[in-house]
Amino acid sequence: MNRRRTNKNDDTSAQGRPTLKTLAFMTGLGVTTVSRALKDAPEIGAETRRRVQLVAKQIGYRPNRAGVRLRTGKTNVISLVLNTEHELMSFVSDIIYGVTEVIAGTPYHLIVTPYSRLQDPLDPVRYLVETGSADGVIISRTQPNDPRARYLLEHGIPFATHGRTDMGLVHPFHDFDNYAFATEAVRHLAGMGRHRLALLAPPVGLTYHRHTVNGFADALSEVGASEVPFNTVSIDHSIEQIRTRTAQLMRRDIRPDGIISSAAAATLAIVAGIEDAGLKLGRDVDVVSKQSSELLHLFRHELLVVNEDFRLAGSELARSVLGWIGGAAPGSLQSLSGPKGVVAYGG
Repeated sequence: MNRRRTNKNDDTSAQGRPTLKTLAFMTGLGVTTVSRALKDAPEIGAETRRRVQLVAKQIGYRPNRAGVRLRTGKTNVISLVLNTEHELMSFVSDIIYGVTEVIAGTPYHLIVTPYSRLQDPLDPVRYLVETGSADGVIISRTQPNDPRARYLLEHGIPFATHGRTDMGLVHPFHDFDNYAFATEAVRHLAGMGRHRLALLAPPVGLTYHRHTVNGFADALSEVGASEVPFNTVSIDHSIEQIRTRTAQLMRRDIRPDGIISSAAAATLAIVAGIEDAGLKLGRDVDVVSKQSSELLHLFRHELLVVNEDFRLAGSELARSVLGWIGGAAPGSLQSLSGPKGVVAYGG
């Protein structure tokens, strides 16, 4: 009986996955030439590079990451570390879009490394470093003295933080100017005649809590407005908790006539609480909210908004990590985007 012999030089791997040998067989070129053509090596002619890359695309060729790591010591992976309970879908989808847009033309791939509130936030970062799973790391929910940033610096792993630290260490970051957000929001409300203002802030442990609260306090002093404390909840609390607390606040004799919200999802709860108290948005109280998806006006056109671009954040963070991997100085890979004014959709 004739039996086809299996040879280690067959043109596919044992799993049927196309390899460099597959491409070499199909193009009639040597493995080394094919490898260089895929990397756009200048010594390989343009027509050869085009032909090899076209065949690779047609047959679904993907580099074997394990092989790349053995040859180069690199994984060609960037890891985005996310808290699965506090990062809302608009943030996740937009920041992933921004990262992938930047790395699309590079050898790098994005993996998302999740963790929950039951874990130490350092755990997923430690896992990535100890297993050598990524060449670069992006972290969010940055703290003033962030142990993840210190750990990554100590282990020489390129990374970028969404938000700044305050620990005297130089590292790449991208941040939104939340001090300016709070300042502009207060000034806008004061310009509308609102002078009893409340702030729903980020959670105390994050760096941008301090930026937001400081901007709010400084602007209150500037415009001569007073604060109505709203500090028993933060944007990390549940929708129901924020709604209940807002309704309680709005039923007081001395209630705010203006509220500033640091997150769009929390703003939905604030509006519900205002209406639970029998009050009307835009008449009894105005609300300025940050948003990323430009959808709040569809919920209530009376809402005033400040837009924060998470896609831009993802793009800047990816550029920072790739820049550090490529040898750029960490201090040159820092960026800050600012608010572009308060937008009013209602008339």
